[in-house]
Amino acid sequence: MTPNQTPNESIHETLTTPALIARGAARYGARIAIETPEGSLSYAELDAARIEAARALMACGVAAGERVAIWAPNLAEWIVAALAIQSVGAALVPVNTRMKGLEAGAILADSGARVLFSCGAFLGEDYPAMLAPHRPATLERVIVFGADHVDGHNGHDESWQQFLARASETPLEAFRAREAQVGPDTLMDVMFTSGTTGRPKGVMTAHGQNVRAAHGWAGIAMLREGDRYLIVSPFFHAFGYKAGWLAALTSGATVLPHLVFDPRAVLERVVRERVSVLPGPPTLYHALLETPGLAGLDLSSLRVAVTGAAAIAPSLVERMRAELNFEIVLTGYGLTESCGFATLCRHGDDAVTVAQTSGRAMPGMEVRIAGPDGAPVAPGETGEVWVRGYNVMRGYLNDAAATAQAVDADGWLHTGDLGTLDERGYLRVTDRIKDMFIVGGFNCYPAEIERLFAAHEAVAQVAVVGMPDARLGEVGHAYVVLRAGAQADAASLTEWARRNMANYKVPRRIEIVEALPVSAAGKVLKYRLREGAREGAPA
Repeated sequence: MTPNQTPNESIHETLTTPALIARGAARYGARIAIETPEGSLSYAELDAARIEAARALMACGVAAGERVAIWAPNLAEWIVAALAIQSVGAALVPVNTRMKGLEAGAILADSGARVLFSCGAFLGEDYPAMLAPHRPATLERVIVFGADHVDGHNGHDESWQQFLARASETPLEAFRAREAQVGPDTLMDVMFTSGTTGRPKGVMTAHGQNVRAAHGWAGIAMLREGDRYLIVSPFFHAFGYKAGWLAALTSGATVLPHLVFDPRAVLERVVRERVSVLPGPPTLYHALLETPGLAGLDLSSLRVAVTGAAAIAPSLVERMRAELNFEIVLTGYGLTESCGFATLCRHGDDAVTVAQTSGRAMPGMEVRIAGPDGAPVAPGETGEVWVRGYNVMRGYLNDAAATAQAVDADGWLHTGDLGTLDERGYLRVTDRIKDMFIVGGFNCYPAEIERLFAAHEAVAQVAVVGMPDARLGEVGHAYVVLRAGAQADAASLTEWARRNMANYKVPRRIEIVEALPVSAAGKVLKYRLREGAREGAPA
């Protein structure tokens, strides 16, 4: 039996999400799979719901191999739609809810998605209306969650209920025939992540590798039937999706989606709904620990915490155990290109190990610290983090050159991160080769932010660097050269950025400069910008 196998079955029998949910319906039946304030779905009802939505997708003409996108916060319908997409052999394209219409439109165009599931209003924005001016010609249908009826105005095409009514147009036998064609090697999703070129790239991964990895992660994290899993991390992110609801549904747990993080609201849900599993970035736990009145709350239900994305202090781990009542606190490391999984600590690891490392490789995965020649370096020596195993992506969508650059002929994924391995095989990520910085758990790529700023009529040049921040870990600082004769100041540029890019990408400081420091070859010297930002001096 493999480490990812349960005593009563072979995991290879359920290496697709439709098979996984069908198994869940048979095994857990009336146990609640998803619970929200609006209502609940048992495992049997979730299976029926994904079949109904899948039949409706087929009635809309969605063929196997096509891409279908979701642009919405953590809703039960998000999970149903995702499972329906995957059940008909199409690939899910999650779209970041923090993106504005310009950014989302580019993702939809690049993916070639013909259908989009979207929320209506969220956090003061009308998502279909925001997309409307940037809607690509390839997008044929926008289906809106939560709307009673829509009539095609303002970017809306039809409501979720209108969409579901189409299910009767597809015979159940036709759906079953389509579902039977979905296998472990079928493309499951295309998750877009930014790269150093500044344009997001679509990471392609298949059913088998994702389901196997979610099984493995759930096993190490000791998820179990009956767990109540509060998912604060967004579903568009691998942490909320693959290590989130997918891992929960492999385990017979109940998914509790959470829309917007507020520490007081999260703690109230923990108490009221007896939450037992609560993963999230370190900032989440810091916020919970600083909430007034924490000591008076009954947090005895909490059992499992998993974090990552930033270095943490051993004292945070100790406080999570002592003040938040977590029995299991783990840290991990993964990339979109590795299905979101690579390394994880183990139950019983001490606080220093959990805080200062990202754990060791999960079963079926390898980690190497490579020197300049690609050979592994000695324990404790720094090099580039390479990952190999069943979890490595199938490639970037429509970008063979970038795929070849990221994954070598021996199957090693070159992450672009610098790190070390100790004698036990535990990974410590020490820096990034690329310019990426992390704002509150979200990856920011300077080249992408710079590309977005290039659309501003007053901007001639811009360079963005990441700088340390006490609250968010890192934030962006932008240095802008204006076009000749153009008028703009930091406040107006910030306001423009807030309208046109996700809030975590918006630089926290913008400085207007006469020119950017460049090398003899004309390359911007970003180290000079970082030094200037640290010292508070002009670039």
